[in-house]
Amino acid sequence: MTMLKTQSFLLTLAFLLIGCGKSDDDIRRVVQEELAKSSTRSFITDAQVIGPYSPAVQAGDFLFVSGQIGLSPETGEMAGDDVESQTRQSLENLMSILRKAGYDSSHVVQCTVYLKDINDFPKMNLLYGGYFTEGAYPTRATVEVSNLPRMAKVEIAAVAYKAR
Repeated sequence: MTMLKTQSFLLTLAFLLIGCGKSDDDIRRVVQEELAKSSTRSFITDAQVIGPYSPAVQAGDFLFVSGQIGLSPETGEMAGDDVESQTRQSLENLMSILRKAGYDSSHVVQCTVYLKDINDFPKMNLLYGGYFTEGAYPTRATVEVSNLPRMAKVEIAAVAYKAR
């Protein structure tokens, strides 16, 4: 949510709370808490990256995880030449970052999958499904791209949400 949308939402919330008998001080406190929570950011930086970016940024209750390719953290090399091994490693890297931030796959609300070849979709999809709970899958966009870092076959980014 942009700051303007957040402020608009909070003003609407304040007006609704007034009708519920809340005092002005209660409304001010709620609005201040929500604004403070939404503007709090922390950076997850203890995962290996191959450029000037953060592996993840927590903003309020949301965690934004940068795209993960199939690099093995142990070797710094691609996990394999095929989409299956790279998908598996991409998802393991993603799950590792989620855990470091206190989240897990059940908190993921949206993923974006970038494939070098859209014909690899069925193979990627089969592995991808095993990392999330059936019936509670996150939303997802999958697109074919002309190239990915390190000549990867797949890259996966995610947004997670966990109310604190």
